[in-house]
Amino acid sequence: MVSPLPEYPLHCWNEPVNRTYTDNPDHDYGPTRTQQRRDALAVLALAVQLIELPPSKLAKLDLPEDVEREIATTRRITAHIARKRQLAFLAKVMRRHDASVFDGVRAALGENRDRQRQETAAMHRLEATRDRLLADPDNGMSELIAQYPNVDRQHLRSLVRQAKIEKDGNKPPRAYREIYQLLKDLAAGSGADDAVLDGDDEAREENQD
Repeated sequence: MVSPLPEYPLHCWNEPVNRTYTDNPDHDYGPTRTQQRRDALAVLALAVQLIELPPSKLAKLDLPEDVEREIATTRRITAHIARKRQLAFLAKVMRRHDASVFDGVRAALGENRDRQRQETAAMHRLEATRDRLLADPDNGMSELIAQYPNVDRQHLRSLVRQAKIEKDGNKPPRAYREIYQLLKDLAAGSGADDAVLDGDDEAREENQD
C-alpha cells in the first residue's frame, strides 16, 4: 500500500524548493568549511614565520600597519599561553586583509628559504674541503691548488698542521676556523659561492639586532 502524501497546506506546494549544491553546479557557494580551515591554518603558519624573522628582514617586507603592530606585540610576549593566544589574534588580523596583500610577503619568504638552502650548501662545500685537507693533506692540497692556483700554499700547509695540533691537544680551533675563512676568501675571489658570504653578513646583522 502506498503511503499517503504528508498533509501540508496547499500554498506550500507552490513554494520554491531549497536548492542543493548539485542543483546548480555553476553557482558560487563560497569556500567549504574544510577549505576555510585550510586557509586559516595557512595564515597562521605565515604568522609564525613572520614573528620568527629577524627585525632586519621583517623591516624589508611590505606589511600592513596593523599586522606590523601585532607582530611587535607578539614578539614581546614570552609566556607560552599568552603568546599562543596573541599569535591566534595576529592571524585573525591578517585574515581581515585580502589574501593578495601577502602575495609579495610569501614570495619573499620563499626566496629567503631558497637562499638559505644555497648558503647552507655553500658552507657545506667549504667545510668538506677543509675536512679533506685535514684528513689527507697531500691530495686535499693538490685538489685545492688545481681549483685555486694562486693559493698561498705555505700559509695553508701551516694552518693545516696547526689545526691538527689543536685537535690532538684539545685546544681552541683557531687554525681550523682560519682555514675556513681562507677557503671562503678564495671562493669569493673566484666569484663562487657568493651566497655564503652574503649569508654570513646577514647573520652578523641579525646578531646585532
